[in-house]
Amino acid sequence: MLHISVLGRPAADNALLVTAESGQGRTRLLLDCGAGTADTLPLGVVQDIRHLCLSHLHMDHISGFDAFFRATFDRPGENHIWGPPGSARILQHRFQGFWWNHAPELRGTWLVHEVWPERVETVRFEAHEAFAVPHPMGHAPQTGLLLTTPELSVWALTLSHHGASLGFRLQEPERVNIDASRLRALGLTGGPWLAALKASATGMLDTPAGPRDADELRATLLRREPGQSAAYLTDFLLDDEAVTQLTPWLAGVDTLYAEAQYLPEDAALAARHHHTTVDQVAQLAAGSGVGRLRLLHLSRRYPADRWPEFLEVARQQFAPTAFPDEWA
Repeated sequence: MLHISVLGRPAADNALLVTAESGQGRTRLLLDCGAGTADTLPLGVVQDIRHLCLSHLHMDHISGFDAFFRATFDRPGENHIWGPPGSARILQHRFQGFWWNHAPELRGTWLVHEVWPERVETVRFEAHEAFAVPHPMGHAPQTGLLLTTPELSVWALTLSHHGASLGFRLQEPERVNIDASRLRALGLTGGPWLAALKASATGMLDTPAGPRDADELRATLLRREPGQSAAYLTDFLLDDEAVTQLTPWLAGVDTLYAEAQYLPEDAALAARHHHTTVDQVAQLAAGSGVGRLRLLHLSRRYPADRWPEFLEVARQQFAPTAFPDEWA
C-alpha cells in the first residue's frame, strides 16, 4: 500500500511523507523538508527515511533539514538525498554547520545525487570525516527513473523555477492477487503453494486437491492490478512548455499533490515568480487525467478566510479537488 501524509499547514512550509509497504518490506521517503515538517514525525519514522527528495533548495523547502539530519546523521549504511544541480555544494554547508568533535567515531555515509536534465551526478560524504571531503562518484544517464525499491519507483522531471525544480512521480509495482471466488470454485484452499504460484512456478504444482498444472492455475486464479501512484509538483512555472511536458507524464496518476500559490487575480505575480495559479493546476489535472488533486503550499498573502476560494476555483475546472486530509 502507498500511504502519503502531507506535513505542515496551509500558508506554511509543506512536505510529503511517503510510505510504501508490501508484505515483505517498506520504503519511506520524504519529499522536501520545510520548516517544522520533520519535527512533527516520531523519531522512529524519521530514522526510517532513507531517501530525501528535494524539489529545489529555496529555504521554505529545506529549512527543516537540521531536524531531519539530527535524527539521522550517524545512521549506518547509505543515506540518500536527491536534488537539483548544486545540491552537493549547498548540502555540504548544511552538513558542516555543526561541531564534529566525535567525527572519527561516526558511521554515516551520505550520497547526494544531483539530477541534471541529461545525467545524475553523485557525491559521497562520510560522517567519520566530519563531512569535510566531497568524494565525486561519477555520473549516470538521466533516464527519468531516480530510484527503485521492491515497494516503490520514483521518477523525476525538471521544471522551471528561476532555476531547476524537480517534480516527482511515485509508482508502486503491479499487484498480483488471488481471486478468492475462483479459488473456492476450484475447491482449493490457501497455503504455501499459492506463494509458489505467484513466484512463477512451472509444471505440475502440488495443491490441497492434488497436482495441478501451474500455468492453468495462474491463468485462472491470478488477478493483476496496477499499483497505486502519486505525483508531487511544487514551485514551478506552468507555461505551455510545462503543460506539454507534464500532461503525458502525469497520465493515469491516482493523486496529484500540487502547489496552488496564487488565485487567478494574481496570475501576473505567479508568472513573475515562476509559480502557479490554482486554476492552472486544476486545468493541468483535468487535461492529464489524474484521479484526484490535492492543493498544497498556499501563499501567505491570502488570509485564512480566503482559502475556500482556492477550492471553489479549482473545482470549476476539476471537481475531485480537495485540501489534504491533514488540514481538516
